[in-house]
Amino acid sequence: MTNSDVDSAGLGRRERKRRQVRDQLYVAAIDLFAAQGYEATTMDHIAERADVARATVFNYFAQKTGFLEEWGARRRAKVLGILRQEHAEELTVGERLRRYVGELACLNIESRAETAVLIEASARFGQLLRDPMPEKELADIIDEGIRRGEVRTTVDPGEAGSLIAAGYFAALMRWTGEEPEPFDLRQRLERMLDIVLEGILLR
Repeated sequence: MTNSDVDSAGLGRRERKRRQVRDQLYVAAIDLFAAQGYEATTMDHIAERADVARATVFNYFAQKTGFLEEWGARRRAKVLGILRQEHAEELTVGERLRRYVGELACLNIESRAETAVLIEASARFGQLLRDPMPEKELADIIDEGIRRGEVRTTVDPGEAGSLIAAGYFAALMRWTGEEPEPFDLRQRLERMLDIVLEGILLR
């Protein structure tokens, strides 16, 4: 084994360790947010739950809102991973959008109590409605539909993606804001997509 190989292996171990600590902090924070609320949870609480020094938390997450951003990013990454495994790129643009939004709905339904706390905190303290990534991911799907001739060329992918993202978050916030849940989330999102697709798809 060369010195370069040894160095690469060392870097690999360090990166794995960093990811392990980051995951440890993330799980601790989300568990605490769900159990006692976002505002009631401090960085000291997270450090104690994760069994690390307080400074370690700030090394990975400079602000508490960073956990909210990570929560949203991990959910979207999980959905995109599912779509890749299912070769969703072979589906029509309408089917891909339904699968994307449908998988997000399933994640929320499976963890409604956690979602209720985190989505409210994201709206109040985070970048929920200003995060460009959900819109971009949806816009990329719509842009592919334009290139395939499935979507009208007059449609702006960014605007259409923004419209779907806004509809998704509006439905999600209302669904988590009432007890018992006021409607079937997946059905509501499907109806929302029906309206959008009616406007953007070619006949």
